[in-house]
Amino acid sequence: MDKERIGVFLCHCGTNIAHTVDIGKVKKYVETLPGVVFVKDYSYMCSDPGQRLVKESIKENGLTKVVIAACTPRLHESTFRETLREGGLNPYNLEIANIREHCSWVHDNREIATEKAKDIIRMAIMKAALLEPLEEREIEAVKEVLIVGAGIAGISTALILANSGIKTYIVEKEPSIGGKMAQLDKTFPTLDCSACILTPLMVDVERNPLIEILSYSEVESVEGYIGNFKVKVRRKPRYVRKDLCTSCGLCWENCPSKNVPNEFDLGLSTRTAIYIPFLQAVPAIPVIDAENCRYFQGLKEGKERCKICQKKCPVNAVDYTMEESFIELEVGAIVVATGYEIFDASQRPQYGYGKYKDVIIGLQFERLISASGPTEGGIIRPSNGQIPKSVTFINCVGSKESDGNQWCCRYGCMASLKQALQVREKYPEVEVNICFTDMRAFGKGYEELYRRCRKTGINFINGLPSEIYETYGEGKHLYFTVFDGFLNEVIRIDTDLVVLQVNMVSPKETGELVKKLGLCTSGDGFFQEAHAKLRPIETPTPGVFLAGTCQGPKDIVDTVCHAKGAGGDVLKLLQKGIIKIEPISAEVNEELCSGCGMCEPVCPYGAIVIEVKEDGKRLAKVIQAKCVGCGTCVATCPSDAIIAHNFTTEQIIAQIRAAVSP
Repeated sequence: MDKERIGVFLCHCGTNIAHTVDIGKVKKYVETLPGVVFVKDYSYMCSDPGQRLVKESIKENGLTKVVIAACTPRLHESTFRETLREGGLNPYNLEIANIREHCSWVHDNREIATEKAKDIIRMAIMKAALLEPLEEREIEAVKEVLIVGAGIAGISTALILANSGIKTYIVEKEPSIGGKMAQLDKTFPTLDCSACILTPLMVDVERNPLIEILSYSEVESVEGYIGNFKVKVRRKPRYVRKDLCTSCGLCWENCPSKNVPNEFDLGLSTRTAIYIPFLQAVPAIPVIDAENCRYFQGLKEGKERCKICQKKCPVNAVDYTMEESFIELEVGAIVVATGYEIFDASQRPQYGYGKYKDVIIGLQFERLISASGPTEGGIIRPSNGQIPKSVTFINCVGSKESDGNQWCCRYGCMASLKQALQVREKYPEVEVNICFTDMRAFGKGYEELYRRCRKTGINFINGLPSEIYETYGEGKHLYFTVFDGFLNEVIRIDTDLVVLQVNMVSPKETGELVKKLGLCTSGDGFFQEAHAKLRPIETPTPGVFLAGTCQGPKDIVDTVCHAKGAGGDVLKLLQKGIIKIEPISAEVNEELCSGCGMCEPVCPYGAIVIEVKEDGKRLAKVIQAKCVGCGTCVATCPSDAIIAHNFTTEQIIAQIRAAVSP
């Protein structure tokens, strides 16, 4: 401690800290602590003048260690490390004392907060005295990228990377790329044709020589670390050879299995057992649904096998012998763009979804009104095929619930406005109702769309129905009662078609990807980002990024922005071919290691492996590029053989002693 010259810098953070913590008293106290040779306070330490003050003070006072008492290190630790570097100090001779989130923001008693701030800073000073200079390491990176998911997010990211010269692989579990945007008729707020926007991008992806589409495939396993991931991809058999198929359509036109529910139309139409998902599919290569194919059914039952599609194919592209295969990729970064799933509206039985045919969800309505849909754009009642006299949209199904899905879907309000306007324009005589709790028109041009709808005679009802019923007899229809906050009374609505705007939820595959990639999820089930505001695209696993709605609900605009941001982050990482590795990681003392292996299974990032030396001795080894310095292995090791740099046992004990011995 006597050898160290510690400088302490106190931030007021405007009034964020200074309103609750008496900075003057704290400064006088810190000046009395051992090892401290310089103390300075400033309104905003993170500002350019504040950082300049730190650099000048380091040089003028010969400081060897620096403590910044300010906000969370997650916010500005990297900023102040660079400040130390510019001031001539090793950037890891820095300790952040969080007196904002851990102190001023959680107290309203100024005296208590001030005393707590003293404790926090004293602990930081004791740790700072034991800090050791650390050096960043460099590793070579593979300048190729894997994108998991090929909706609008995956497509946008892939085009950014490929157009910048980065080889990109897209793994998509469905037979075609495009995602849920391909199912939409129009996009809000401009009511542009969704296919007109998306299809050219899909074609660009297919034509780009630096993009390889691995459709009808899934990620099997992931090994390695940032800059050097090894990914195994499982390719499901299409039973149609891509190198021969010309997409002539004779196979599905002649297929006798014609009554398979069409997933793309959400069950509103049927398809054949050999099919392409939609007309603009990329790649436009059909796939055989083995579960519903008569050939494969006959194969299981030992009966005569149908081979009509193979017989009708003029180029012999149908191959029933195809099997699943595996390919291995080496990439420098991975982008997760797995999108979202639609909330199952049957989980809210009061609305009658799955019970009444004329209760549908918003995406089903998109297929009805689309020219490429099952009715070629005609809005009909599924129960009788007739044009409804009244259509009612109900928002927030499975959204903003106190005891369920608490988050907003961020698209439902605008989707209802768009769809209601489409009904009004196509069938002016049809009554249109929108039931809502609050109308969230937050984006550019969204408020204008809302006002446009208000002028068209659409009925806006400020409330949600408690339960939907169906009348009996001929001409039956749906009805419900609802308390209208505008009228301040309960009203009855009779309607022919109900459209439920349901929430976004995390895909079922998220749990598997969490394990394979070493990620985590937030409370809503979506992938957890590294920092909600400053690092919304990065994940806690270095080299793995998020794009689009896999990170949380978004509309198309925000999804594309997020995806392009992911492309930019990956480019920044890989463009030089060299990646700097954070030195705050674990290290094994081989003399103390017994090779027991307890550390290996507890590491959440797969950063520890047990190696067997030539003499047969087992030793733990830390893969530095994968380690994030979480300390789990340190706490587990029974031999105290693992050290976590910057969080050593000695440093932590020093903080504990400082906390209990003022």
